[in-house]
Amino acid sequence: MIKFVMCARRNPAMSREEFSDYWLHHHGPLFRQYAHVYHAVRYVQSHTLDTPLNTNLQASRGTQPAYDGVGEIWWASEADFLAAINSPEGQKLRTMFVEDESRFIDLANSSAFFTEEHVLIDGEV
Repeated sequence: MIKFVMCARRNPAMSREEFSDYWLHHHGPLFRQYAHVYHAVRYVQSHTLDTPLNTNLQASRGTQPAYDGVGEIWWASEADFLAAINSPEGQKLRTMFVEDESRFIDLANSSAFFTEEHVLIDGEV
């Protein structure tokens, strides 16, 4: 399995609530509609909580402000991902997804990368 991870900062013209609403109720369903064409096997959105816990965490570790959310998409293999994005339909979808992302994500101040998971704890210890 490989995983695409996007650490997203919201479009500066949007509130965190507007960002989360658009991502969850527009972009998420849009991706879900075409996930089978894109060969994606899992898609998860993690929306950052508006809580003093995050402020305290950043202060205690000296970290940068939190991203507004993290998106994760899994593929069975790198070959599956490449097959999906290199097909004519996949190229159209990629263009559509990135165009939609630009409506609610500040792409220049976000980060995206591929990972391989190493699960160290899964369930009860």
